[in-house]
Amino acid sequence: MPEFRRNNRSTRDRFNRGNSRPNRNNDRRDSSREPRGECLTLRIEKMVQGGEGMARLEDGRVCFVAGALPGELCKVRLTFQKKDFTKGRVVEVLEASPDRVKPRCPLYGKCGGCSLQHLASEKQAEYLEKVERENFKRLAHAELPEDFVIHTGNAWGYRNRARVVFRGNSGYDGAANRDGAAKRAVFGFRGEESNNIVPFEKCPVLTDGLNEFLCGPAATLLAGGSNRNFGGFNSNSGGREDSRRYSRDIDVNIFDNGAGEISFYYPGMHKSEFDAHAVSHVEIAGHKIEADASVFFQSNLGLLPELVNAVRKAVDEGLSSGKSSDAWLIDLFSGVGFFACILQDKFKKITTVEREEGCLKHAKVNLSVPTASREDSAVSRDCAASCDSENRAASCAVENVSAPAEDWLVENVVDVPATLIVDPPRTGLPKEALTAIVNSSVNRLIYVSCDPVTLARDFAKFSEAGFTLSHAEGFAFYPQTPHLEMMFVLDR
Repeated sequence: MPEFRRNNRSTRDRFNRGNSRPNRNNDRRDSSREPRGECLTLRIEKMVQGGEGMARLEDGRVCFVAGALPGELCKVRLTFQKKDFTKGRVVEVLEASPDRVKPRCPLYGKCGGCSLQHLASEKQAEYLEKVERENFKRLAHAELPEDFVIHTGNAWGYRNRARVVFRGNSGYDGAANRDGAAKRAVFGFRGEESNNIVPFEKCPVLTDGLNEFLCGPAATLLAGGSNRNFGGFNSNSGGREDSRRYSRDIDVNIFDNGAGEISFYYPGMHKSEFDAHAVSHVEIAGHKIEADASVFFQSNLGLLPELVNAVRKAVDEGLSSGKSSDAWLIDLFSGVGFFACILQDKFKKITTVEREEGCLKHAKVNLSVPTASREDSAVSRDCAASCDSENRAASCAVENVSAPAEDWLVENVVDVPATLIVDPPRTGLPKEALTAIVNSSVNRLIYVSCDPVTLARDFAKFSEAGFTLSHAEGFAFYPQTPHLEMMFVLDR
């Protein structure tokens, strides 16, 4: 999903689409914590969803092997066994794939993210394409189009957004020890399948701006409550309140807007600091999009224009073919109205539907709704100027609805061939939403997905209702991981 959204993707930003989820994809773990399972020598047949290698045991059971590549002969320690399948980890690679490389990050296998670093960056999209073609055939009983392509960008230094854990110093006693506290501050990611912090000094997939922020002012921002130039905490506490409050771990969202500005958010942030340091603006496709660091935004700004171009092209083709009309754009799971904003000049009416109130505030600004709150008026004017919104607002009726997408669809009759964009969380479309779309007058659907498995599942249901897949593209927004986002265009 290419826009800001408040935890509507089931904690999917996870180093964010990486840290907090259970992850079985790293090929190493601290040997002191590794279960002492049976060791077997296995030939890896192929890669499967999640980036693991798949092998078969002598008894016919499948074994999913973390850290293995197709064709390799590996010594594997079993870590989990059930009646019909097993899991394991590579202990030693006996015959290596020519596509295997040495992981660049020293925390590979300890941190919860970047589990494909053992696969050459230039080969990752090729492997993911094979996985998704097989998944689609198996789950949806259909073939991905021959022209299906996966867009790629920079393999390193691409992440504009992350969630890090700040561990303060419980012995911090105010401004007198500010420098010492800053030096002892720790930033890290959650460990694999644990809440342990894996500290780091520089993350190779974060942008230079984020790494510099964490190495520089971030520690002072979070530990030095008396420094108001950096938006510190309660300066009236004399440091005592901060000492108690920040002796625990704090999850901090950080965002690099690509123009040299870093925003951040942590739970319990004071409103004045939130207004000064959490709000962010990103310029994409000639539009300035407002949000804040507490809500989701796509983490790879370098590749995001590729998705924008693909969606715009799909919309234009639908309008020119007559399968959809310019009468109404419906943007479901809309976040802060990212797609609606960049497409606003094409439609007479726009409805965005998002359940999170925090996103609704930004959607009103981004789509230039006159009822946007007055406290945001200065920001609204900036965004309006950049988007030429006054002219567009005069010809386009906009409504921003705060509601679950499935509830809105059930309660509202779509009786015109509206242009429909859906960008659901990992769980895919709720059953009620899918049924309502099928029963509506929508003949063209643009489905942006962050989970190819649920996308294939939903496509199978749309296919039964008469929709066909006219176009598909993939977007490798998270190099060094097995995650892939996809865009389907469905017609009937």
